[in-house]
Amino acid sequence: MYLETGGDRSLSGSSLEFTRLHPPPAFGSLPIKIPTGTNGFHVQVGENDKDKILCSSRPMHEITISTIDKPKLLSQLTSLLSEIGLNIQEAHAFSTTDGYSLDIFVVDICEYEDTEQLRSVLATKILKLERKLWSDHLKKFPSAKQEQIGVNLTPKQENISNDDIGNWEIDASQLEFESKIASGYCGDLYKGTFHGQDVAIKLLKAEHFSENIQKEFSQEVYIMRRVLHNNIVRFVGACTRPPILCIVTEYMSGGSLYDFLHKQNGAFRLPSLLRVATDVSMAMEYLHKNNIIHRDLKAANLLMDEKKVVKVADFGVSRVRAQSGVMTAETGTYRWMAPEVIEHKTYDHKVDVFSFGIVLWELLTGKLPYEHLTPLQAAVGVVQKGLRPNIPRSTHPKLMELLERCWQREPSLRPEFSEIIRILQHISEQVAEEREDGQKEMTLKEKSTNTRRRRPLKQAKEHA
Repeated sequence: MYLETGGDRSLSGSSLEFTRLHPPPAFGSLPIKIPTGTNGFHVQVGENDKDKILCSSRPMHEITISTIDKPKLLSQLTSLLSEIGLNIQEAHAFSTTDGYSLDIFVVDICEYEDTEQLRSVLATKILKLERKLWSDHLKKFPSAKQEQIGVNLTPKQENISNDDIGNWEIDASQLEFESKIASGYCGDLYKGTFHGQDVAIKLLKAEHFSENIQKEFSQEVYIMRRVLHNNIVRFVGACTRPPILCIVTEYMSGGSLYDFLHKQNGAFRLPSLLRVATDVSMAMEYLHKNNIIHRDLKAANLLMDEKKVVKVADFGVSRVRAQSGVMTAETGTYRWMAPEVIEHKTYDHKVDVFSFGIVLWELLTGKLPYEHLTPLQAAVGVVQKGLRPNIPRSTHPKLMELLERCWQREPSLRPEFSEIIRILQHISEQVAEEREDGQKEMTLKEKSTNTRRRRPLKQAKEHA
């Protein structure tokens, strides 16, 4: 769930928007938003022009709540509002054809004349209600039943033995959801806890379950179980028993590299940039050695911890390399995609090298690739016109050469990650030596300047 006020979002419960009314307007005169693809509550309180509303001795709020339709929801929300001391004057409930519920309440303000205070109280209460609904939902699916309908977890869809599953299968009731980090069409990403440990929980949305989505989910779990590297997000476990499908990993407090660069306007100095690029390269070299192609390498799938150590995450569209070494192209993210993937041609692990080049350019410039083009325009340009991002003139020559090699149209001309690591380490050594030489030169200049300053002073003393 998220908290939304005037379009801003924070990670602290349901979305709440309030209208202070004198008296309440005609029902339906306020804007109503229906969120798409969310499982959580959305509570809207709009803003009315007070000059257009007749004054009344009883100030009031109108609260609109939209959520996935659930049994007895109106009575639960009514009880919730009563518990916090709100006197309900009107209540209206609607169900939409696509499975949403709209519940609108007009309430006396009472002691909550401060809108922010009421928003905070409601956010807390609704979060507790949502957790209760989650808990009730889990009780309907005891583990005995779930074992009969588990998801297969290998690329060939072979069943995993119960002994193997016991090592990483998580009981969903032991997960605590704290706040939503991100939301997508097929699932949401939450910060939560598992046995007191901070974790990230990637929860698939039940309404979007399909054979392809479950196949992708099983592929990601299968890969996450296989990989163990300092620069790959650590797998904690998974819930693989429908209707609860989720993947639990370590929580990366620094967020994504994409957010750092494009939302926080963060930047890396060259030594830090080279360290980050090396982190990513070492993870990719490890994956390729284990016959895993990430296939969706981009800044959004690179996460940072508090020390700015970068780890590769999100293996939803990754693939285990076929024995022939050749894969069939599928969809991905156009701005970072290699030409052969865009054209739906066969490809190999070198698609990750192309994407790495785009990420390296992002680190260098802090810009979005092809920011003045739509993703589709960028894809057409990459394939038909050989379009590549413009490399700044001030770029280190060896780094510029590496970028151009990563972007080669012919995959065989792109370097392996083992070579990329050597190049990055060599550049890092060069940069360190240049910095050390510069510091020595500056120290010598300072000594020379101090010596020249002392000589006139000494001569003046001798003359005196």
